[in-house]
Amino acid sequence: MKAASLTPRPCYIRSTVTPAKLQPRTALIVLTVLNLLNYADRNVLFAVQPLVQDEFHLTKTQIGYLTSAFLGFYMVAAPFVGPLADRYSRKLIIVLGAFFWSGLTLLTAFTHNYTELLIRHTLVGIGEATFVTIAPTFVADLFSEEKRGRILGVFYLAIPVGSAAGYLLGGYLAPQHGWRFPFYIAAGPGFLLAIAVMFLKEPERGQFDSLKQTPLQAVARTGSALTYVWKLIVNYVRYLWTHLARNPAFLTSTLGMAAMTFSLGGIQVWMPQFLYSERHYTLEAANLTFGLIIVGDGIVAALAGGWLGDYLLRRMKSSYYLISAASMALGVPVMIVALFVRGRAMIPAIALAAFFLLLNTAPLNAAVINSVDAHIRATALAVNIFIIHILGDVPSPTMMGWVADRRSLQAAFVLPVIGMVVSAAILFYGMKFAPQVRFGDAG
Repeated sequence: MKAASLTPRPCYIRSTVTPAKLQPRTALIVLTVLNLLNYADRNVLFAVQPLVQDEFHLTKTQIGYLTSAFLGFYMVAAPFVGPLADRYSRKLIIVLGAFFWSGLTLLTAFTHNYTELLIRHTLVGIGEATFVTIAPTFVADLFSEEKRGRILGVFYLAIPVGSAAGYLLGGYLAPQHGWRFPFYIAAGPGFLLAIAVMFLKEPERGQFDSLKQTPLQAVARTGSALTYVWKLIVNYVRYLWTHLARNPAFLTSTLGMAAMTFSLGGIQVWMPQFLYSERHYTLEAANLTFGLIIVGDGIVAALAGGWLGDYLLRRMKSSYYLISAASMALGVPVMIVALFVRGRAMIPAIALAAFFLLLNTAPLNAAVINSVDAHIRATALAVNIFIIHILGDVPSPTMMGWVADRRSLQAAFVLPVIGMVVSAAILFYGMKFAPQVRFGDAG
């Protein structure tokens, strides 16, 4: 009988993480961090505004106009960026946009007057529109439809975390090193992440979509060059009209989001002032309290909303609409308690109302993305961005200020409550238009 061989044999552990699964996750991480930096960059200025105001001897109106100009150019640029992303490389546009806005962030440190700062801030709005319009479509094509709620929940974590990072970066560094120094720090990672995006593999458009794709029909090249261009424009406008303006799933999700943005935009602007003037908090305590609520709620709500929407998606195709509508409806009575009940219940009520408002971040964005053909998805998001801002957070702070000047700030908060009711009604109605979803194993 032969002795058993004592020669050691190599032991192999089979990895369950294949390159096919690793690449989408890597892309999600890179784009999420870049999204976080996007929100950090725009919020650094908010943290250093008093120092900027003192140096340039600005009025509060001039300071406020910086944000208005940013938002205006951001909103107008989006519809121009979207069609480009639907026809050309999304990765290339994201890279160029990241380089553009990071460069402008760096140049902020070299501004010497208000006009230069205003020009810089408006151009940053254009640069950031290239990312916010395109990146969600890139992320959506990396994973199958039943995972999009959770994936977008991760991607949109950047909103609360990035916003807080901007405040912390500016608030900590500016008093010690001057208001320009935080912009040096904010600019560097943008260049590095733009380079990282260059090495990502761009996913095939709509590779996991259930919605039937109907590509744009070709236009015969007849007549003069001007006539041909006109035919192309008319053909494209007709295509968009059919797939967006006559698409009830897209319209209800977008209009529901606009009403939600109206409420959230007004609350974000005026809640610290409400705590300060109506509930007699110190200004520092009012900002800190509300800031912590938004960051904490934003992180938990983005993940919870995405997970819950995906969990229910196998049971009902309208789960993204349902979660969004129900969260808005549940927020209404809680918001009323927050506004009209004093004492210990007020802060928990504000926190719970904010949670319900933010719970639809991931599922509602997933509903918008799933409602349109992959070949016009970036354009659809661009139109969505334009509509939700022009109907949402552009008018709401001004309208609330108008009511507050004539009645009271407490009375002005009735407007966000109405917005929440309208949003819930639209999204409940939109449930019947939700498209069917295909389930798969991607990502």
